[in-house]
Amino acid sequence: MLRFPGQPGQPGQPGQGPLTPDDIVIGPLDLATRIDEALNVQAVAFGLGADEIAVRRQIVLRHLTFPGARALGATTPGGRLAGFVYGMPNDRSHWWSTVVEPYLREQGQDGWLDHSFVITELHVHPDFQNRGAGRALITTITDGAAEPRSILSAIDTESPARGLYRSLGYEDLAVQVLFPSAPKPYAVMGAPLPLRRR
Repeated sequence: MLRFPGQPGQPGQPGQGPLTPDDIVIGPLDLATRIDEALNVQAVAFGLGADEIAVRRQIVLRHLTFPGARALGATTPGGRLAGFVYGMPNDRSHWWSTVVEPYLREQGQDGWLDHSFVITELHVHPDFQNRGAGRALITTITDGAAEPRSILSAIDTESPARGLYRSLGYEDLAVQVLFPSAPKPYAVMGAPLPLRRR
C-alpha cells in the first residue's frame, strides 16, 4: 500500500494504526543529502557501474541548483529509499534540451520544450517494483507542477517503464534519439497534465 503525507493512515496521526511492512510512503526528498542512497537505487535499477554513478552524482547535484527543481522519494517504514523521482521546469538552454531539440523539430514537436515539466530521473529499486511506487512518484511530482504538460526521455524499447509512461498519457514525440556516450537510443515522450489515472 502506498501512502502520501497527510493521507489517512499516515504514521504519526493518532488512531490511524501503524504501517505494515509493505507500506511505502511517497513524500518530499532532500536529494542532495541522500544522493548516494538515491544513486545506489539508480545503479541497481539501471545497471550502472561506479564510474557512471560518479559522473551522474555531479550532474544531479548541478540539476538541483536549477530553478524549480524538486524531488520525491518512496520510503519504507524502516527509512530505506525504495525509489525516487526528480524534475524541473524545462529550459531550452539545458543540455538535455539542446540534444533532443533537433529530433523534436524534425517531427514538428519542438514546442514541447516550452512550458513543460521535465522528469529528469525516475527509478525504483527492483525489490520494490510492480507495487505502484513509480506511478505514484511521477503522478505526485507532476501534480505539483505549474506547467500544463510534461516531457521525459526513456530508452527506446518496449520496456515496463515505457508501458507505465504510456498508461499515464505520455506519447512518443521523437524516437531513436542519440545522446552522447549513451549506448542505446532513447525516445522523447510528452503528456498533458495532470497525468491520466487508471
